This record gives sequence, C-alpha cells and structure tokens, in this order.
Amino acid sequence: MAKKTVADVNVKGKKVLMRCDFNVPLDENRNITSDDRIVKALPTIKHILKKGGALILMSHLGRPKGVPEDAFSLRPVAERLSELLGQEVVFAADCVGPDAKAKAKALKPGQCLLLENVRFYKEETIKDKAAKEDAQLRQAKDNFAKELASMADVYVDDAFGTAHRDNASMYTVPMVMAGKPRVIGFLIEKELKFLGDTLKNPERPFVAILGGAKVSDKIGVIENLTSKVNAIVIGGAMAYTFLKSQGKQVGNSLCEDDFLDKATQLLEQAKEAGCEVVLPVDSVVAQEVKAGAANKVVGENIDAGWLGLDIGPKSRTLFAKKVKGAKTIVWNGPMGVFEMEPFDAGTKAVALAVAEATDKGAKSIIGGGDSASAVAKLGLEDRISHISTGGGASLEFLEGKKFVCLEILDEK
Repeated sequence: MAKKTVADVNVKGKKVLMRCDFNVPLDENRNITSDDRIVKALPTIKHILKKGGALILMSHLGRPKGVPEDAFSLRPVAERLSELLGQEVVFAADCVGPDAKAKAKALKPGQCLLLENVRFYKEETIKDKAAKEDAQLRQAKDNFAKELASMADVYVDDAFGTAHRDNASMYTVPMVMAGKPRVIGFLIEKELKFLGDTLKNPERPFVAILGGAKVSDKIGVIENLTSKVNAIVIGGAMAYTFLKSQGKQVGNSLCEDDFLDKATQLLEQAKEAGCEVVLPVDSVVAQEVKAGAANKVVGENIDAGWLGLDIGPKSRTLFAKKVKGAKTIVWNGPMGVFEMEPFDAGTKAVALAVAEATDKGAKSIIGGGDSASAVAKLGLEDRISHISTGGGASLEFLEGKKFVCLEILDEK
C-alpha cells in the first residue's frame, strides 16, 4: 500500500484538514493521564505548520452518544497540544457550523485549529453499509462530511487507531474531497511500513505471540498468520479454549465452548502449513479473579472450582525460549490478568523476552492495546522496534483485512 504522504504535497498557503487519533485517557477531573497519542501526531503536525500550512485538526474522544458531552470534550487536548507546540492551538467549540467555519477561515499559515469531538454528531459513526441501504442515513453522513471538507484544500489521515473504521471523518470526507490532495501522515506511514513489510518479507524465524481473552477475537489473525509465521505462541484465557479442544480439563477458566471445533480446525490448519503452535504447559490458578488471591501452579489440567489466570513458570520459560530465538516478532494480547499481581508474571516474562530478542537484532512489533500497556508499565518501550498506536487496527491488519479509508487516498 504505497500511499502519498504529507511530504509529497505542497501545503504552503493551503488549509489542511487532518484526522488525528486524540482519543487520550482522562481522569475524573478531565486531566490527560497519557499524552502519548498527541506526541505521536507531532511530527506530521509540525511538518505542516513549518511548511506554511494552516492546519485544522479533527478527532474523536471516547464514546459519546452522538451529542455534545463535556466529559468527552477535546478542550484538554487543545491545551496540551498548545504546550507541546509552544504556540496557541485555537479551539472550536464545534466541529462544523458557524464557529468552526469562521475560525478555519481566519486561520493563517503556520497556525493550528482543533475542532471539537467529531463523535458529538451521530453522522460520524454511521456505518457505510447502513448508509448504502438507507438514503436518509447516506444523506446525513454526506452532508456532515461535506461541511468538514468545505474548510480545507488538502486532507491528511494520520489516525491509525481508527483506520479500520468507515467513519465520516475517515472515509466520507476524503471521498468528498476527490480531486484535492488526500494523503497519509508520518504516523500511518510508519505503521504501514512496519506492519506491511513485516508480513510481506519477514526475517525468520518469525514468531507471533497471541493472548487475550477470546479465541473468537483472534480467529482471522490465526487463519492469516499460519501460512506466514514459523510459530504461534498462545497465552491468555484464549489458550484454555485450545487446551479444552485437545481434551484437557480447564476447570472454571474462561473458555469459549462454541469455538472448540474451530480451535481444533485452527490447530490442524497450522500443522498442515508447517506452523508450530505453542500452548501453555502449566498455569497459575486461583478460585477468584482478585489481586493477591490464594493461588497455585498446576500442569495442563485444571480442577473444577479453579480458573487459570496466567501462564505458569514452565510455560514462561518455554515461551521466552521460543521468542528469544526469533528474528521477527509480532505480539498482540497479554498472557494473563496482567493488571493484577501475581497474575502479571507471564506477560512480564514475554515482554522481557521480546525486549531481549530486539536487543540482539530481532524486529519486534507490539500490536497496541493491553500488550502496549504492559510494555509501557515495565518501561521497555525503547527496547521494542515498533509499538502500534492502534490495537483494533493492527489486529485487523494482521488478519489481512483491507482498510477502505486508506485505499481511497492518493497513490504514490
């Protein structure tokens, strides 16, 4: 997917509409608890301002119900962005309408405007399939997109976290702006390079580590990766569905009984493709999901009344050995309930193994979400080749899905 980037277009004197992912975490006082997503958008923002573009930023934050809600206002983002840029970021109290249009029109080259949360309008999240089937919804989505598009001469998409969605600001706006430059920012360029190049031409051995709660969330990823990787290491609660499908007892562990046959099929598919699947050989179990709960280590079978909350010490050693021998590593999903002790040891062991492999020259990619949180919590970010900004987006990329909102942007 060789797309034109913001470096390929002349933005001098132009109004540039840029979709960012400023969906940052806020505390109860609406203070930003992590500005990572704002910081990662800075290279593209600074490039446009330096090259003389008048920059209009748009984003969503949280899940408002299609109406304005103070709890989801982007005002704190405007304040933080002003600090990071060392210049005022003008804030529009709406993303469309008279105030937004007046502020966009008054914007001078080198100045920056942030529009209010695009999800304060239900039109933003109308799915394109629904819009195609309902003329009224299509009209509403188109009208909203046209209002946003009318403010700008150039469209830039740098929101990888929502790149798998067909939201109006991601998909309909660039469609409406056909004939004008429509490009990606440096953040998406980096994501496509790391994820795309890794899947196309990996250095081997290529190992994928998959964790998290549900097999159903990762079926597409496993199906797509079995023909691409040398080994898939499976931890987290999803491992218990695979173990039960192989006749093991999983006690009260989270297990998707509806997917037992599918799990067996996936193991067969991997075997036929020559892809090794590594499952836990022991577990840390407890009788309740609670920090500091009484726990013990058991082998492959778990008694009734107990539930697996992390991989055990033998599995940690087994997984780490497999990871340390890899030249390319993709990781998505924790190995256990990593938010609470003592069920975080498996995720820690895998994170350290990935970091050590990277230190020795392996290319490592963390697929956002909980895995990224775990790596950040351990202070290992600098020892990972690439940490994706989009958990859901990176997962769909690994499934081999196409992103319609990127496909419609200008080719190199």
